[in-house]
Amino acid sequence: MNLQFSLNHMAAASMPLTDFVALASELKISQIEIRNDIAGQAIADGISAEQVRAVTGSKRILAINALQQFNNWNQQREQEAEQLIRFAADCGARALVLCPVNIAGWEPEQTERDIKLRQALSELKGMLEYFGITGLVEPLGFPQSSLRLKQHAVEAIKAVDGEQTFRILHDTFHHHLAGEQQYFPELTGLVHISGVNNPELDTGRMQDCHRILISEADCLGNIKQLAALIKGGYQGAFSFEPFAAEVYDHPQLAAELKKSVAFIEDAVSSAITNNATHTTVA
Repeated sequence: MNLQFSLNHMAAASMPLTDFVALASELKISQIEIRNDIAGQAIADGISAEQVRAVTGSKRILAINALQQFNNWNQQREQEAEQLIRFAADCGARALVLCPVNIAGWEPEQTERDIKLRQALSELKGMLEYFGITGLVEPLGFPQSSLRLKQHAVEAIKAVDGEQTFRILHDTFHHHLAGEQQYFPELTGLVHISGVNNPELDTGRMQDCHRILISEADCLGNIKQLAALIKGGYQGAFSFEPFAAEVYDHPQLAAELKKSVAFIEDAVSSAITNNATHTTVA
């Protein structure tokens, strides 16, 4: 199966932007995500949007990752949003990832969280539309996250009539952590993929540092998730976003990524074919 893959800079966090782009070219991946949270690299290092556009060249920048704590809207968040949205437009990025507050005890009542989420989306909507940028709402599955379920994000997007402005970012790691069963392929704009290979690690203890490349030892059900999204009509990219240093510092990173691509393509194809066969027989 010929899937669309993308490369998030976190997969090669030790590399300068120029080397990261070269890695994507070596892998024949034409779509990338850049970040504003890798110390000493790209945006965090003060690079201009014009420099990003020059370095990335023909690469399609799917998103800038990310506006943090977007659902705690205040003057500071508004300024951060304006800067990142303008930067995205100037460098040619298609979208801005929106990450919720991920602090234990922040606005614990669900009603208050829903109100703040809708307020933030309402404020962001006009800004994003003006610059032609999509807002990718990414629920985080951690227990302390203020937005764990895609269901709540979808309800909020519809409440502000934001279906043309916002999309869901489905992260396979966070989908597993949240224990969510629902998929929203029709509103999904991007999929982040990473794996966890330790079967003795309880879901509640999984952290970003455990996220590696997807292989046959994966414990997150990545193949099932990807197959479900594809069967539901999702036609976008699957973007590698492992956080573990053992990945981004690997001396043979390109080879490891190629192995993961081959495994995912074969496994997803088999999963879809087997499901179709079983459905036909039934």
